[in-house]
Amino acid sequence: MRQATLRQCAVLVGGLGTRLGALTADTPKPLLDCGGRPFLAWLLRELVRFGVDEILLLTGHFSEKVEGAVPAIAGLLPREVRIVLSREPDRAGTGGALHHARERLDQRFLLCNGDSLFDFNLARLLAASAQDADDVLGRLALRRLDDASRYGVVAMQDDRITAFRERPPAGRAGVINAGVYVLDRRALDWARPHCSLERDVLPRLAASGALRGTAADGWFCDIGIPEDFFRADREIPQKLRRPALFLDRDGVLNVDHGWVGSRDRFEWMPGAIAAVRLATEAGWHVLVVTNQSGVGRGHYDEAAVRDLHAWMAEQARRAGGTIDDVRYCPFHPEASIAAYRRVSDWRKPEPGMILDLLRVWELDPGRCLLVGDKQTDLQAAAAAGVRGHLYAGGDLAACVDDLLKNSRIPPRSA
Repeated sequence: MRQATLRQCAVLVGGLGTRLGALTADTPKPLLDCGGRPFLAWLLRELVRFGVDEILLLTGHFSEKVEGAVPAIAGLLPREVRIVLSREPDRAGTGGALHHARERLDQRFLLCNGDSLFDFNLARLLAASAQDADDVLGRLALRRLDDASRYGVVAMQDDRITAFRERPPAGRAGVINAGVYVLDRRALDWARPHCSLERDVLPRLAASGALRGTAADGWFCDIGIPEDFFRADREIPQKLRRPALFLDRDGVLNVDHGWVGSRDRFEWMPGAIAAVRLATEAGWHVLVVTNQSGVGRGHYDEAAVRDLHAWMAEQARRAGGTIDDVRYCPFHPEASIAAYRRVSDWRKPEPGMILDLLRVWELDPGRCLLVGDKQTDLQAAAAAGVRGHLYAGGDLAACVDDLLKNSRIPPRSA
């Protein structure tokens, strides 16, 4: 069975950016300051929400400048990721860049353009790709536009991509390639040392029946022309500084059987996975904060907790949602293991876990909600300035749906 969570994303950052004129005279397009940080930092921040922990930057033009910017960009991300570079030996094109990086790519990997950003639920693409037959070598995120005249358009039969067409006349609607892909490395058998992914590789894959597409709506911006670059500069912080749904774990996401530290004892609460998907689709971060004194009491270790949380995230992504991040507290004043026997400001009702997530994800607590099943959860939320809701059981999806609709936080917009 294919995994929905893909750990690696290759990012095409080698373009010349000639249409931006003086803006890219000495700065690679993905490194342009946009909304107060490099455009590439915003893009990578979105990718780590969905489980990516390795970024392979496919460089060419200004490769040294991209490499020099990596430490600063990594420091802006909410979670540690490995960022490495693959430099094309000469101007190889987008398909050529992938050809030269082939040996460094996972069997299945994400790929995206480094100069465009599509604010959609990436988990939908991951979930659909996990269900694809073995002969499907790629699945593309597709964007519906009322005016697709700046782009080539995609021809479809159900979810199969049959062809790529030329730009339509001005004012005509169409479905475009949004520059986000799940690819099997076998797709690169169609690439040459110098070629274009868009003009040479994808059309041949489509003709062979090996491409599928997942259409979605959402805010989209390609910073390739000045007008759209300045629009992205204005709009990105507003679009990507998201509201957040904090969820307790035991008793909210899963049935509290007592000291749940392994998959065999884990039982989802009714509607839990659907609740995660609802929040993700609405454009919210989903963050888990959980006391896990079972570690300190010797019932299981931290490796088991991390493994369980990774499995939970995979299950959520298979269903089209994502758990962006998790904090857990293994400490307890009466822990049987000395290393964990202490008071911790991460242990609810203290707000440490929430405050840490507010900090690293740059969240406004006034735009956050927490759902917990104990008063200690609500006390931790209140101490962090987050509104709390006491969950008394039942369908968690119905509860979350009601909370999101009545949050008075503007919904995801195109």
